[in-house]
Amino acid sequence: MAFGILLAPAANLLAQSPTPASSSSSIPSPYQISTPQQGGSGFQGSVVEDKPVAGVLSLSLDEAIQRGLKHNLGYILSTENTTSVNGSRLQELQDLLPTVKATGKLSVQQVNLAAEGLRIPGFPTIIGPFGYSDIRGSLDWSLLNIASLQNYLAAKHNFQSSKLSVDDARDMVVLTAGNAYLLVISDKSRVESAQQQVDTSKVSLDQAVANHQAGTAPLLDELRARVDYQTQQQTLISAQNQYEKDKIALARVIGLPLEQKFELADQAPYAALDDVDPDTAVKQAFDSRSDLKAMAEQLKSAEKARSAATAERYPTISFSGDYGDIGVNPANSHGTIDATGTLSVPIFEEGKLRGDARQAQAQLENRRAQFSDIHGQISADVRDSILDIRSAQKQVEVSRSNVQLANEALSEAQQRYAAGVSDNLAVSQAQQSVAQANDQYVSSLYQHNIAKLSLARALGVAQSNYKSYVGGK
Repeated sequence: MAFGILLAPAANLLAQSPTPASSSSSIPSPYQISTPQQGGSGFQGSVVEDKPVAGVLSLSLDEAIQRGLKHNLGYILSTENTTSVNGSRLQELQDLLPTVKATGKLSVQQVNLAAEGLRIPGFPTIIGPFGYSDIRGSLDWSLLNIASLQNYLAAKHNFQSSKLSVDDARDMVVLTAGNAYLLVISDKSRVESAQQQVDTSKVSLDQAVANHQAGTAPLLDELRARVDYQTQQQTLISAQNQYEKDKIALARVIGLPLEQKFELADQAPYAALDDVDPDTAVKQAFDSRSDLKAMAEQLKSAEKARSAATAERYPTISFSGDYGDIGVNPANSHGTIDATGTLSVPIFEEGKLRGDARQAQAQLENRRAQFSDIHGQISADVRDSILDIRSAQKQVEVSRSNVQLANEALSEAQQRYAAGVSDNLAVSQAQQSVAQANDQYVSSLYQHNIAKLSLARALGVAQSNYKSYVGGK
């Protein structure tokens, strides 16, 4: 019996959800995937832009992932965050650049001197109207400001970190969408297995009814067979319901309209992944993981911010000036100029300076701790995934053998019951063993494939190399 399923998640990436009543093992939920950098909630949703198409859409694993990379909410939010961080970088840059402004004024006035308290005999109380025009350009430039320079460099590293976080978000989309896709494949295999068990139970029920009517079997055999048949029907109903719900979850992850009918085009086979050295894989992950690189940039940003806090004590030099043409009107005017250089030295701002420095130092220490932690987390991700792969491969081998043995036991029990050698209790027990063996086989295949996909994510190559781990068209 062939099932198209997939692999087991790294424990720290994919928490496991409660198992359905018919299942003997738990299955990770795509809703529980998260990343320390960005959190998992955004990757569960999407922005739906496409309209449903007529008929049933054939959806491959690659198409699902590509849709996710375009519509997944987590990726979109990460991209927009980069735009926002870039805006902050430009704002910090402006503090280092000259500010040039142009103004034009045209003023007309009339003054009532009497209202101002000036009442001089023989002197007019109303003056005006009179006016002037002023066309002027001004320049303000911070020539020397070490704190502003360090703040700009910190913003620059933050911007680089946000761009790397977008790359990491793409890997997370691959993991989330891939997990959702593989979960639907697993569900479909469970539905097929449950349907086979219903069909087998129906044959056993018909046989028990016929034997009872012929007087060769007691009513107990018929009742036992009917209970088994209805139990398998319940399992089938539950499996079909979970299958439809997980299809909705997949559509949500990749931005597919919920009204769109679709079927999966890929049935990922079992393919062992051997010769993975944990130490070599960890070194590869350190070189490839975008979230580690993003955290390194955040650490550099915190170092620059700390330097900026220290530089607040340094003198600053600035220049401001303007040049314009002022007069009664543009035809009767004269140019004027103003230039001012300013040296500013902080004398007594000790509370503010010390407060800024301590806050910046605390932020720096936080970034150092996080950078150290993410090193350990990446190593754990890789090693956990490799352990999961090895464990799942052994489970696949054992569960595959169990399926064969359980089917042989069922066939033997059915033959003995048909020959009247025993009652159908052995048939009932054998059917339960077959159902459990099939369920374990489906779960082990899924766990194995998810573990390989989790390893690709842990290595930082999920986006570029996922096909090498789970296949797909």
